[in-house]
Amino acid sequence: MSPWTVMMSIVLILTPVICWGFTLNAPENRTPLRKIVDVIHKQRYYLHALGYLIIIEWKGITDDLNEPIKAITGHWTSNIHSFEGEIVLFIQDTFANPTFTAFLNFHYLFIYLFLIYVTTVFYAYTGERDLCDKVTMNYLLIYALAVPYYLFFNVEVTSSWIAGMDSLLYHDSMYSSFYIANDPLDNAVPSLHIAIPFGIIALNWLHVRQLGIKMKDWVHRRYHIFVVLNTLLFAFTILYLGIHWITDIPLGLLIGGMGALFIHYLQPRLRNDYGGWFKGVTKQKVKGHLLFEGIVVLVMVALISSAVIYQSNNIDDRVSLRLGPGDSNIEIIQSIDYEDQVNSTITNFDLTQEIEFITIIAQYSEPAMQSGYLNWSIASTLAPVQTIGPGQEVTVSFDQPKVYQIIILHNPGDSGVVELKVINDYGYDNAMLKAAIMSLPSLWITAFVIYRVIRAKSEGIHWLDASPSHTWKEEE
Repeated sequence: MSPWTVMMSIVLILTPVICWGFTLNAPENRTPLRKIVDVIHKQRYYLHALGYLIIIEWKGITDDLNEPIKAITGHWTSNIHSFEGEIVLFIQDTFANPTFTAFLNFHYLFIYLFLIYVTTVFYAYTGERDLCDKVTMNYLLIYALAVPYYLFFNVEVTSSWIAGMDSLLYHDSMYSSFYIANDPLDNAVPSLHIAIPFGIIALNWLHVRQLGIKMKDWVHRRYHIFVVLNTLLFAFTILYLGIHWITDIPLGLLIGGMGALFIHYLQPRLRNDYGGWFKGVTKQKVKGHLLFEGIVVLVMVALISSAVIYQSNNIDDRVSLRLGPGDSNIEIIQSIDYEDQVNSTITNFDLTQEIEFITIIAQYSEPAMQSGYLNWSIASTLAPVQTIGPGQEVTVSFDQPKVYQIIILHNPGDSGVVELKVINDYGYDNAMLKAAIMSLPSLWITAFVIYRVIRAKSEGIHWLDASPSHTWKEEE
């Protein structure tokens, strides 16, 4: 069975245990089994399941676009690396341990899935309708918020850039093929392993504030602490495993906070707590929204366009990954349809050192993935070894459909760092247009939140007040 199947099976088994355990202090909040179907129908929780299906599809489209448009958009990894240095390598080297790695690999996948799905069920089970709505939208909208940053401000993961840093998450036979197919190691900013659980934390805090009580007095404070502790562990895990930069953490907090505010403002109107969806909507308000939010969106589009133009003009000198002495790493070739083809051009920028590589179906590479480390001596026996001479480039074509393939690159030298450029041409003619369309919800959500905060302050309303603006005069 795949790691996904195993993990989701564990999630389903543990869901009732968690729901029971975190309601020991308030058993009266539990929903009786005989009423579960009625509650699902009455509160329309079947729409929440639909939301999860939508985000799975949304994520798939985004992942499919990310690699093809990098030939134009490039990435900003060198900027992050020059700012941070190699602190994350120090963290990995300091705590490196096979047992620790196995535990954090499990935590990275299982607890993340657990928090996403079980939090929704937990709040539905305990009668917290509003929070159930909000944590469901949290997953959907925070991922939508991250799309333009993934696509247009791409940053390679730390293990692809820092010489000597291992991709402990990917180079493990139990997880490697699964992650290659479901979570390509091709972008780092922002970290959704921070943004999404922090969104839950922020929504919990906003909910408690709205109730007018302190967190220590909230009936679900134990579950809240559970989320907080796991989010703190995620912050360490993503650095240790060779995935994220330190910068990704505050950016993840920013995205999570922005998403939580938008959901906090939106949910009361969706649930008709203050009248119909369009109550209080006037032509003047619509014009105000269109003008302010339109200007913000246009400014953000201009920034994105400038970044793309800059990267496109510097594409010839762009480094894709760096290999230290004896280092090995992978480049993922996404699954393609029948009759499609990917042409991958690999350039060796080093003028003295040759590079070795093999191409292989991801699943067949598993024997070389050993407890977090890519073993080149094994990998080199799995497929014919090819070389790229100093200052040379080669182009490799992939046309096998419906499978994920990888290029395993190896630096056989004993000194220095070799820089490589890898450009994968998927032949997508409209990738940039799709990327722009996929980014529009994020730009609008950002503009909406900014405008909402400004309007509230101008009306003398606290910016955390979730009530629709047409009720503000009534509250004065």
